[in-house]
Amino acid sequence: MKASPLVNFSRLCVHTITTKGWELEEAIDRYAEAGVCGITVWRQWLEGRNQAVAGARIRSAGLEVVSLCRGGFYPALKEKSRVEAIEDNQRAIEDAAALGAPLVVLVCGAVPGQSLVESRKQIMDGIAATLPLAESLGIKLAIEPLHPMYADDRSAINTLASANDVCDELDHPLVGIAYDVYHLWWDPELEVQTRRTAEGNRIFAYHVCDWMTPTADLLNDRGLMGEGCIDLRGIRGMVEASGFDGMIEVEVFSNRWWEKPTQEFLQSIKQSYLNYT
Repeated sequence: MKASPLVNFSRLCVHTITTKGWELEEAIDRYAEAGVCGITVWRQWLEGRNQAVAGARIRSAGLEVVSLCRGGFYPALKEKSRVEAIEDNQRAIEDAAALGAPLVVLVCGAVPGQSLVESRKQIMDGIAATLPLAESLGIKLAIEPLHPMYADDRSAINTLASANDVCDELDHPLVGIAYDVYHLWWDPELEVQTRRTAEGNRIFAYHVCDWMTPTADLLNDRGLMGEGCIDLRGIRGMVEASGFDGMIEVEVFSNRWWEKPTQEFLQSIKQSYLNYT
């Protein structure tokens, strides 16, 4: 069943990478002025800043800190690099706690030429190694399965089923899933796996954009909602029927949109959010 149209911005969250033309402070101010209710902060927007001060500024503007992006990238050929990845994820967890973000989104990583089986094992081991700190600070870890076109270099977790398998194996309430329609829309098992995700209370985050045909750039040619082929309301209906009622996070990597004035882009985000999401 398709979801009903959205009628306000009470669930609208925007990622700082989406409006990459703005520094964190301007993004906070512009989002608040536009009636956006949530912000997901990418880690590079915290560079040179005190995380606690940034979090306080976000909340004082009336915005909810929805999540911190991103951790992950656990696999590596050398053990030293895998240890460094775990340490970086521990820093991300500490940053999230200081910022006041409830979760860290994990883009799990992969190593070109290394078997996906080995990369997945290293991902499992890496998350397990970071869980004690996450538990002590109360920070959730949201595994984001990525489209198979990224399987060799960005993430060896490429389906909702694979992400659910990792969650089953780790069996921890702080480990769940960041559900991104861009990466999952094509999967014929999506409805079944969405129910499986919901049964484990694992939908920690919900990301939206659209799939452009043709896609001119494998990383930076996402569409604004309504520009592409994804059945956005059909998928949202499926997710909401499973019990999710959290923020709807707009995450758009687009050279085409980034060339436009950022304020104009934000207004287009709001319009497409209501008209198509």
